[in-house]
Amino acid sequence: MIDMHSHILFNVDDGPEKLEESLSIFDQAVAQGITGMISTSHVLHPLYNVHFEIVNEQIKQLQHEIESRNLPLKLYPGHEVRLSGQILELCEKKQLHTLAHSNYLLLELPSHFIPKYTKEIIYGLLTAGITPIIAHPERNRVIAENPGHLTQLIREGALAQITAGSLAGMFGKTVQKLSIRLVRSNLVHTYGSDVHNLKTRPLLFENGLRFLEKQKELEAVDCFLENNKRIINHQPLLSYEPEDTFTKKWWKFF
Repeated sequence: MIDMHSHILFNVDDGPEKLEESLSIFDQAVAQGITGMISTSHVLHPLYNVHFEIVNEQIKQLQHEIESRNLPLKLYPGHEVRLSGQILELCEKKQLHTLAHSNYLLLELPSHFIPKYTKEIIYGLLTAGITPIIAHPERNRVIAENPGHLTQLIREGALAQITAGSLAGMFGKTVQKLSIRLVRSNLVHTYGSDVHNLKTRPLLFENGLRFLEKQKELEAVDCFLENNKRIINHQPLLSYEPEDTFTKKWWKFF
């Protein structure tokens, strides 16, 4: 299994502080059946801006540590790119990491709104041959209030990623309910842990999958894991026509 959203580089953003913590995350990943992790440190974020070469250097260092411990785990470079007017220029200059050198880019929206130029950025990326995958849309306030906003972005050509912790209930019942609704509405396409550390943002990859299975969303599990694998293999992702399931009472599904 591939984890396509993770903060595993140490002392660069709000992920692990020390090498030892990164290695503990890797131990947990292997125990949960993960065979590959795409590192997605923050870039263009108001607080964090992890340089392109820092990512390359640490991936190489951490992969060496993994191999010295005989762990069956492969690391891939990536960025979690905060929405910015600079994105297209930086992509052209090869200063932003796509996911595992693919044509997919993990795009993070601000937490409380969707900027008016979002569609313009999505169009520009698609024109350049890069498909944006919107990170954790279930934690955006505007989308939470009206998921139709995410539907519009998907129809513009973007894809989206759901977070394991959101499905597992780490962010509360409201986010959990929204997350399963987004899954059932075909509005998310990939699945990531978004792990940051061992305590406050742990690796809940397996927990989120178990929740989906409990909700009888086995097809979604298969789709997400297949798409994660397709990212590292540079293949087109599976996607389905968005469906409107938000007019029904949420509690009927719990």
